[in-house]
Amino acid sequence: MIFDRRLLKDFDKTLLAITFIICIGGLFILHSATQVKRLPFLESYVFRQISWIALSSVLLILIINVSYQKFIDISYLLYTINVALLVFVLIMGRERLGAQRWFALGDFAFQPSEFIKISFILVLASILGSKRADIEYVRGLILPLISLAVPFVLVLVQPDLGTALLLIPIFFVMMYVGGARVKHLIILILSGLAAMPFFWHFLRDYQKQRLLVFLNPNVDPLGAGYTIIQSKIAVGSGGITGKGWLAGTQNQLNFLPERHTDFIFSVIGEEWGLFGALILILLFFLIVRRSLDIACSTNDMYGKLVAVGIATLLTLQVVINIAMTIGFMPVVGIPLPLVSYGGSSMITSFIAIALLLNIGMRRSRF
Repeated sequence: MIFDRRLLKDFDKTLLAITFIICIGGLFILHSATQVKRLPFLESYVFRQISWIALSSVLLILIINVSYQKFIDISYLLYTINVALLVFVLIMGRERLGAQRWFALGDFAFQPSEFIKISFILVLASILGSKRADIEYVRGLILPLISLAVPFVLVLVQPDLGTALLLIPIFFVMMYVGGARVKHLIILILSGLAAMPFFWHFLRDYQKQRLLVFLNPNVDPLGAGYTIIQSKIAVGSGGITGKGWLAGTQNQLNFLPERHTDFIFSVIGEEWGLFGALILILLFFLIVRRSLDIACSTNDMYGKLVAVGIATLLTLQVVINIAMTIGFMPVVGIPLPLVSYGGSSMITSFIAIALLLNIGMRRSRF
């Protein structure tokens, strides 16, 4: 229930409807990707995903009832707590597949690096909104760069290369919208590119192997290249209309690893074909389009920055996830928002949508 009914006139029902349409479609895809495990329904991935959607929906209702300005006001606190969790997960977190990214809370694996995406957007919006007079000068870049560098390094050493790299384009887009000089941003970009050979030495062996496999999957067809080869086979075999729900051979015969998380788009491509994939892409495009509409329609710089940051985040996650499943980008472990299995990812996506709805509802008040 929205406490202030006057806000309902600017409530974006279409954005919310598209979000749930993607979630419902994702449940069908998740069922297809995991039904070979023959788990009882109450123990299945689908039931757990429904639980995350329900919990996320409750959070969405709570968030839209509190002005987004309140979240901007406590953004430093949220950011500090999130950074502390990133430190603690390196000390006492659960290790899985060579990465230490999760806290184990019963059956729930809590991943702080998912939530840093949102807290980083909020704190950067707070910095840029309050220091607009300084952002055109070099001194105005120091605090934003620190806010980027701290979580970037902590996430990178987990290691979670994909999430760490996500923060960089979000930073540059928000800096541009916030009024930073283009020449300063170009200098930062060129400096980053010049430092890439240096960062190569800090990558884990499996991360280096993934990058090499991206250039030539046949370098290690039964190891690091196996997943991407099987993913491309799955997507390509779907053709225009797909093989049908529950009828994908790569999926049902268990040739495709991680198909319920990072590679769930491969299941979509195989069983729903190009037609189904384009429908999903169109739905994501509509979400991003409405995000940008919200950003353009608000006069409040804080709200504009948050909306632009979220639009950038969602766009990057969708593009990178799809691109890595079809071999256009290296495998970096980015989930498909609202579709891939995972509580942290689902909650983070719903928080992002809730903030967009929040800004849109209050656009005329600022």
